[in-house]
Amino acid sequence: MPASALINVMVSAARKAGRGLARDFGEVEQLQVSVKGPANFVTAADHRAEETIFRELSKARPGYGFLMEERGEIPGADASHRWIVDPLDGTTNFLHGIPLFAISIGLERDGDLVAGVIYNPAADELFMAEKGKGCFLMGRGPHDRRLRVAVRKSLSDAVVATGIPHRGRPNQPEFMREIRNTMKEVAGIRRTGSAAIDLAWTAAARFDAYWEHDIKPWDMAAGILMVREAGGTVTDAEGGTAMFETGGLIASNGAIHKALLQTLKDSRLG
Repeated sequence: MPASALINVMVSAARKAGRGLARDFGEVEQLQVSVKGPANFVTAADHRAEETIFRELSKARPGYGFLMEERGEIPGADASHRWIVDPLDGTTNFLHGIPLFAISIGLERDGDLVAGVIYNPAADELFMAEKGKGCFLMGRGPHDRRLRVAVRKSLSDAVVATGIPHRGRPNQPEFMREIRNTMKEVAGIRRTGSAAIDLAWTAAARFDAYWEHDIKPWDMAAGILMVREAGGTVTDAEGGTAMFETGGLIASNGAIHKALLQTLKDSRLG
C-alpha cells in the first residue's frame, strides 16, 4: 500500500515511541513502577511513550484532539478529528519481560474511525489500516502484505482470543460461564494480554475471532478499523455498534460471528 501522508505521520510517531519502549523493555528491572490500580501498573516507559506520541502527532496535525490512556480527553481546535492512543497496551506483559505489547494509534473523523496503526516494537511488527484502503502488515523490505481475515466457517475449527478479567476486575463469574461454554465449541482459546495485538492478529488471520469486556476506546480503536478493513466484522456484545460506550467487543472473520455471538449471549442467560 502506498502509505498516505496521514499513515506516514502515524507510523513515524509509533516507531519513535517504539524505540524508547524497546530500550526500556531491555532494562525492565530498572523501570520505575507505580501502581495505578489493582494489578494495573503504569511505568515510566508508558508515560515516555505517550509524551513522544503526543508531541509527534501534535506537531504533524496541530489542532487535532486526543483521547489518551494516561492524559484522558484533550479537546482540539479541530473538533472533527481525534487521535485515540494507547502508548503501551500490554503493560503487565511488558513488566514481566513478555514480548507481547503494542502501541495503538487510531484516528476518528467526525466520530468515524478512519486510520489506525498498531506496532509491537519487540517483534518489530507494524500493522496499519486506512478506511477504504485495506489493512496491511508493513514489510521489512519494499513491500507491505495486505491482510485478510481467516476463511474458516465453523466455530469448531476456530482459534479464538479473549481477555481474562484479572484481580480487581469485575464480572469474573460471568466470564467463567462464557469461557466454559466457548471452550466446548472452538478448537482453541488464546490469551495474549493485549487487546490491540488480539485485534491485529484477528485481522491477520492468526486468530479467527476475539472477544473481551470492560476495555477502553484506546484499547480497541485502531484494531476495530483493521479487522473491518481486512474483511471482518466487529460488534459490541449485543451485536450492535456501541463498543466504545459499553466496553464490550466481539471481532471475527465474519463467517463465525453469529455463532460466537450466540454462544456468548447464551452464557449470559446461564
